[in-house]
Amino acid sequence: MYLHYVKPVIDFLLALLGVVIFLPFFILISLILAFIHQGKVFFIQKRVGRNAELFSIIKFKTIKENKESNVFLGFLRKSKLDEIPQLFNVLKGEMSIVGPRPDLPGYYDQIEKKYQPILDLKPGLTGWASLKYANEEALLKQQKEPLKFNDEVLFPDKLKINLAYREKVSLLVDVKIILETLFLPFRKHNNE
Repeated sequence: MYLHYVKPVIDFLLALLGVVIFLPFFILISLILAFIHQGKVFFIQKRVGRNAELFSIIKFKTIKENKESNVFLGFLRKSKLDEIPQLFNVLKGEMSIVGPRPDLPGYYDQIEKKYQPILDLKPGLTGWASLKYANEEALLKQQKEPLKFNDEVLFPDKLKINLAYREKVSLLVDVKIILETLFLPFRKHNNE
C-alpha cells in the first residue's frame, strides 16, 4: 500500500515544497549558467525509469562545451545542487524522492531476473546506494579503468543495495534515508 498509494503523494508534496524552498537558488543558478553556457542552462538525458521505461532526466548543465574547468560548475556537481531540477521529474511522477538513482540505458533495463523487483520502484533523488557512493565521481577518477570498475564493482553492489531497499521499502526507511541525505555534507564518506 505504501509503495503505490502513500509514497507518490509524499513524493509530490516534498517535491513541491522543495521547489518552493529552492526557487531562489534555482533562479540564481539558472542565470549564472545562462551566462557561462551562453544560454544553455539544462542537461537533459534519457535514463531508465520504473518498469525499465525511458524518461528524460533534467539537471543543471555542469560541463562546458570545451571541457575547461570552472569552479562554480565543480561546486554545483560536488554539492549535488546540479540535481535540483529533478524535483520537476518527481512532480511529473517520473521519479521519487527515495529510490535507486536512474541510470543510462544498458544497465537497469538489462538486469538479471533476481534483481528485476528493483524495476517496481521509480528512480530516486537519493537512496541507500547514493549514500554509500556519495563520492562516486572521485572514486571513479582514482581507477585506471573507471568503466570496468563501475560495471564490475559499483553497479553489482548498487543492485544488491537497491534490491534490499525494495524488500524493506516503508515510510520509516524513506524518512531515515532522507535525514541521512540531509546530514551527508556533515559526515565523512565511508569509502574515501
